[in-house]
Amino acid sequence: MNTVPKSVDDALPSPAVDWSAHHGIPLMRTLASALTALDAATGLEAFTLPYAPEVQRALDRTVLACLERGAEPPVSLPDLLSWCRERPVADWPVDLPADAVGPGDLLLDPDSSRPTELCHEWAEQTQDSALALRDREIIRAALRLCREHGEEDAYTEFRRLLVTRPVLTAAEEFAVSMDHVLDPVKELLRRIYQPVPESYLRGDGYAVCGRCLTLLTPLHGGGWWCERDRCRRLGPPPVGRRIRKEEAGELLQLERPLRQFVTGPGRAEVELEARLSALGLRVRMWPAYDAYDVHVTFPDGWVWAVDVKDWAHPAFLSRAARPVPPEPPYDEAFWVVPHARVDDRANYVTSYERNRPAAARNLPLLTDTELIARARTRLRGSRSGGRQEAPDA
Repeated sequence: MNTVPKSVDDALPSPAVDWSAHHGIPLMRTLASALTALDAATGLEAFTLPYAPEVQRALDRTVLACLERGAEPPVSLPDLLSWCRERPVADWPVDLPADAVGPGDLLLDPDSSRPTELCHEWAEQTQDSALALRDREIIRAALRLCREHGEEDAYTEFRRLLVTRPVLTAAEEFAVSMDHVLDPVKELLRRIYQPVPESYLRGDGYAVCGRCLTLLTPLHGGGWWCERDRCRRLGPPPVGRRIRKEEAGELLQLERPLRQFVTGPGRAEVELEARLSALGLRVRMWPAYDAYDVHVTFPDGWVWAVDVKDWAHPAFLSRAARPVPPEPPYDEAFWVVPHARVDDRANYVTSYERNRPAAARNLPLLTDTELIARARTRLRGSRSGGRQEAPDA
């Protein structure tokens, strides 16, 4: 992914794009928060007048943005939802910076009408929605509770549970409730695992995605829909575990913000853990109460700190970039993104670098494949004798 600069100017980092200069940015944030709120609403009351305040605000702002640019606006909420399903955001008559969206990005999935990952990432950028930053609030609460009890293992097991078991049958939920390691966060777990609605039921049972472990939504006419954009791009979701309704009892799943921003990225984290461990490296997950994601120790004592970021949108990722915390100590630090994200967007890394703040200018972004290749190279060097110093980034 590295290229030789053609000139001195090409070698200089591009300045971060000033998103505040674009009027479409707050509109997209408001619209995304409204869409995620509608998705979380139960029943059809969300689609009747009067609309919820944030939904009405999103519609009003979209209409105004269109009128200001002399474009035909959506005439109703259903019309706006059709835009979100069928019209790539890059084609909307709104003022957005070049890195804000890709050419085919939609806010709603055309098959299921559910918010896309891009929509959820936009919603995370606003304080308008009651769902905004929900995942961070829960993680902060878990950290506080585990610190108060002095139980770092409780936090590690809490994170692993959210990543590896986003769906729980009644029997599984009871087993979790009896796990004393999780005692500091038991009440929190009861709040974030919620009953599964009937929309996930087909016939007498449910299906779990074999790739990302979340529940699949049955489609009219057959087939299944996975809520993870990345999973859908790989093709029809493989059906993993099937859960019969009569055997499940009250089936529970993590609330949507946690599935999006903890379970999803966490799958990439535990997969990287497995690949590094298979190389014979010592791996510690979420050390020091989640200072960063992965602490890797080589046989010669050299330490890597890795933060895994499974974001669909590279500009959002870059704007969140910050140096990896210094504790626990390490020799090198990286941000890592699944290689599939870079495969999906040809300009993923360049967009990250263009929007990365100055404070994180030296924070390299690697794919998981590149990190594993570096680990193998380092292991070969250490086994041939001599402690290996950090390679040039």
